[in-house]
Amino acid sequence: MPTYKAPVEDTMFLLRDVFNIARYDNLPGFADATPDTIEAVLSEGGKFCEEVLAPLNQIGDREGCKRATDGSVATPKGFKEAYKQMADGGWIGLSSDEKYGGQGLPFVIGAAMNEYMSSANMAFAMYPGLTLGACRAIRIHGTEEIRNTYLPKMIGGQWTGTMNLTEPHCGTDLGLIKTKAAKQPDGSYKITGTKIFISAGEHDMAENIVHLVLARIEGAPEGVKGISLFVVPKFLPKDDGVGERNSLICGSIEHKMGIHGNSTCVMNYDGATGWLVGEENRGLPAMFVMMNDARLGVGIQGLAQGEVAYQNAVIYAKDRLQGRSIAGVKNPEKPADPIIVHPDIRRNLMTMKAINEGGRALMIWIALQADLLSRSPDEKTKQIADDYMGILTPILKGVMTDLGFQNAVMAQQVFGGHGYIAEHGMEQFVRDARIAMIYEGANGIQALDLVGRKLPKDGGRAITAFFNEVSGFVKENEADEKMKSFVGPLGESLKHLQGATMWFMQNAMKRPDNAGAGSYDYMHLFGLVAIGYMWAQMAKAALAKKNGNGSAPQIDAKLMTAKFFVERMLPETGAHLKRIQSGADNLMDMPAEAF
Repeated sequence: MPTYKAPVEDTMFLLRDVFNIARYDNLPGFADATPDTIEAVLSEGGKFCEEVLAPLNQIGDREGCKRATDGSVATPKGFKEAYKQMADGGWIGLSSDEKYGGQGLPFVIGAAMNEYMSSANMAFAMYPGLTLGACRAIRIHGTEEIRNTYLPKMIGGQWTGTMNLTEPHCGTDLGLIKTKAAKQPDGSYKITGTKIFISAGEHDMAENIVHLVLARIEGAPEGVKGISLFVVPKFLPKDDGVGERNSLICGSIEHKMGIHGNSTCVMNYDGATGWLVGEENRGLPAMFVMMNDARLGVGIQGLAQGEVAYQNAVIYAKDRLQGRSIAGVKNPEKPADPIIVHPDIRRNLMTMKAINEGGRALMIWIALQADLLSRSPDEKTKQIADDYMGILTPILKGVMTDLGFQNAVMAQQVFGGHGYIAEHGMEQFVRDARIAMIYEGANGIQALDLVGRKLPKDGGRAITAFFNEVSGFVKENEADEKMKSFVGPLGESLKHLQGATMWFMQNAMKRPDNAGAGSYDYMHLFGLVAIGYMWAQMAKAALAKKNGNGSAPQIDAKLMTAKFFVERMLPETGAHLKRIQSGADNLMDMPAEAF
């Protein structure tokens, strides 16, 4: 059975030593979130994930969710009790608004906790994750009446939330939505249509499920300009709880590759009562609040699956005896050496470690931008944070889910044949990690969004700010002999990113396919530079700690991993640039009949 240990120590290294979270103590919610308090919260949360959620992961995978003939859905054994324990412990509302029952802690703490939950049990973590995304959309776009009706129950865990976008005939192209909304005399709407792939659409863990549904009001314009957002609860709310059942039902549960513990439903709405969230025909901006939250959450899922798979691969590599070291016998008293002595096993493990720790730093940095955007009183700071979140969200979602899946496969490879057997849990990590590359906008869409929308937005203000920040860090530290080996390669890779950006500026307008053909490579090039920037900052913080406290093993390991990343992974930016510059001619000129 696989195991999991929440990486609290590494999270705290990032918060304390790399990003200096104490400097934000003048912002709302940060004053009480001292590093010691954060460590206590994350340690307790990590313990909950290790002891309660992780043991349910394989159970959820084996049992899955079961739909009865009346449309109700039973979750796997132990899920309902674990959800109640999580709600009672206040973990759902960790970073939610105190006005509606949350604890008001910084978003970055909730993001770290999200990683731990998703590593321990990804399918389970989706239930509260989707609920919090729905809460954010309601808080920003809902009326005060809607907020007061739904947020306290959802943040408290009595009710859960979903988002309903996809329909049988449309996924990414939301302009094709057919679900209808008919306005009623009392101001409510009757919602009719079918939604598919609805995660947590029906279950037995909460007394009510609050669906956020995209639909088209009768007479609305065609395409995305005519879409509105509605809150459609499973049970109609009353002052003292829930009332009559709404006209909606789970038509079936999707049979899928992984995340079996989460109920992925076909939802049928047959004149269900709903209420408008935000303005008529302005549903997409409201839903994008939840979608952006979800994309950050999915990026965290990629990191989380890569982390738990790596942890188990390390344990196995230290225990499994197989062959002898090519450099000479390491364990003469045993019949073979542990496989961790073999260079190729170490290549796998160090690659996973470099991706996980660099990705965690990137996740923490983006989460801090979210806090600055929502809590800082300074408009310039808020603008920069908003720009960074816009341009880095596709990176976290697209790159970290690709790399998280890669890590899960590499960890499975470390196990050899045993990794293919269900008992060890590695094949579940691979199957669960695979969906993160697909949902909330497939990664190819993330790349197109990055190149087509995020790069040129506001005259390239966001990417220019990123270039300036990274180049400023390189110049500030290039004279430091101990930092040269980290910032030198970072500077070279930054030039590759700048060159790719300039190439798009010169070639994408005359042939848009040039942007489409190079977008995926650009996303990964950008991701490597962003993670490289994180590693350079971690190296600087590690060197500072090493100078002050001697040679702590964790600090030495951090510096070795940073060196591995800049020497063996960061140079891939050059290959990405070459592929981008090859353009779209060869890719697009082949006739469809030739495939």
